[in-house]
Amino acid sequence: MFLGKTRRDFGLLIAAAAFGLTAIFTSQPAVAQSTAFRQALAETVSDDRDIAGFYRENGFAPIWTGASPEDLARRKALVRTLGEVERHSLPAARYDLPGLMARMGAARSARDLGQIEGELTRTFLRLARDMQSGILVPSRVDSEIKREVLYVDPAANLRGLVSGDPKAFFRGLMPQSNEYARLMKQKLRLEHLLAQGGWGAMVPASTLKPGESGAAVVALRNRLINMGYLARSASPQYDAALQSAIQAFQADHGLETDGVAGTTTIAALNVSVEQRLKSVIVAMERERWLTPNRGKRHILVNLTDFSARIMDDDTLTFQTRAVIGKNLSDRRSPEFSDEMEHMVINPTWHVPRSIAVKEYLPQMKRNPNAASHLRLYDSRGREVNRGAVNFEAYTARNFPFAIKQPPSNRNALGLVKFMFPNKYNIYLHDTPQKALFGREKRDFSHGCIRLQQPFDFAYTLLAKQEADPKAYFHSVLNNGREAIVPLKTHVPVHLIYRTAFTQAQGRTQYRGDVYGRDAKIWDALEKAGVSLGAVQG
Repeated sequence: MFLGKTRRDFGLLIAAAAFGLTAIFTSQPAVAQSTAFRQALAETVSDDRDIAGFYRENGFAPIWTGASPEDLARRKALVRTLGEVERHSLPAARYDLPGLMARMGAARSARDLGQIEGELTRTFLRLARDMQSGILVPSRVDSEIKREVLYVDPAANLRGLVSGDPKAFFRGLMPQSNEYARLMKQKLRLEHLLAQGGWGAMVPASTLKPGESGAAVVALRNRLINMGYLARSASPQYDAALQSAIQAFQADHGLETDGVAGTTTIAALNVSVEQRLKSVIVAMERERWLTPNRGKRHILVNLTDFSARIMDDDTLTFQTRAVIGKNLSDRRSPEFSDEMEHMVINPTWHVPRSIAVKEYLPQMKRNPNAASHLRLYDSRGREVNRGAVNFEAYTARNFPFAIKQPPSNRNALGLVKFMFPNKYNIYLHDTPQKALFGREKRDFSHGCIRLQQPFDFAYTLLAKQEADPKAYFHSVLNNGREAIVPLKTHVPVHLIYRTAFTQAQGRTQYRGDVYGRDAKIWDALEKAGVSLGAVQG
């Protein structure tokens, strides 16, 4: 709550701010039309083209500091929202509500009111932008976050405010997704836990297995009880109930659900409430970056979860494991949104030049017949006989050939790829390296997303346009020739990165910060004034 006040105190502050300005207008009914008011307002907003333009259009009439019921309602709604910004993990100091309250209370003249009018509008627009689009610029935090954030025109926000119900308008500023609402609920829950002392003592062991007993097992049991995974008991045994609780915890944290409290499981159990709260706060900021129009049907690839999902009307339709880019500077999968336009069945792999010259050229220098599954082509698209090439004559700069792998079961892209053409050359595809999907942490690719069940993924996409999607897919596949299959309705694709995310039914899920991006975002949020506040009032 606002500055540690109770709800009653906060209500009194809102009323005081509203009444103070109303009283001035009651005693000076013509102040809004005064030259002093308009001149002060014009001077205050002169350096902001959007605000100045808005006020010129409305004749420099007040929208906050007037005596009308509409002005009063807008003023109250703004003050109330500013007092609750920390619920949204926004830094209260950024908006200086105490300073605004003091200046409103001290206003004595038309000129004072003109200046306050301008300040309130600036604060409103800063708040609106932060709630709608986040307080950080994603690419400035990490260059691999290619997210194009939607920024609402300031004039549009002002027009929206004055044309409707202020309370409803302010409620509509925050992301309207179910995910954001659930994240906020989890944030408040974790803040409450933090105020109560967290989850208690950490588990003092590296590995614990079913059948064991002792003090470490008791600590494990207590930790799971405090986390809500286990009913309260005092048994010192690693029994079936404790094993079941461990499996539920493992499922919620993307770990192998073997029921054994191994090294990674205990490490995840010992993560503090504070760290989980940071993940949730970062996820709320990330949710503000994501376009509000996700698409009735859309694809979500959560890089930290190593998964790809097809969503229909916010409901999970299909899910498969994924392999993402390796955690190296030139291989990490970027974050962005685009539209899937088509799939390619029996694809040819056009080896990216960076891979061709960094990986395959050195191999062919050592042995001209290395990587024999690949073919060379000249600048005119003609296949080149390897025996006629002196690979020692070429470097990464002057290598003149394109390298391709024709369609086959051994093709690096497998038997199907899913295209959403983008400047990062990222797409989803099959792979012959199926064993990698059994790993818990799956960052092995050059940046593209490999799918464990690409055929089923294709059937689900084609079900919207084919009566028998499976039969259609295999009729094209069995030809053995590369074929482009357009999607009649393009499907939005969102490559996201969430170390905390929710389920419609169930507990909040947590994942590792595989690329270290969320740590960077938290540092930037902290520098901007966001803090881990416990519940007050």
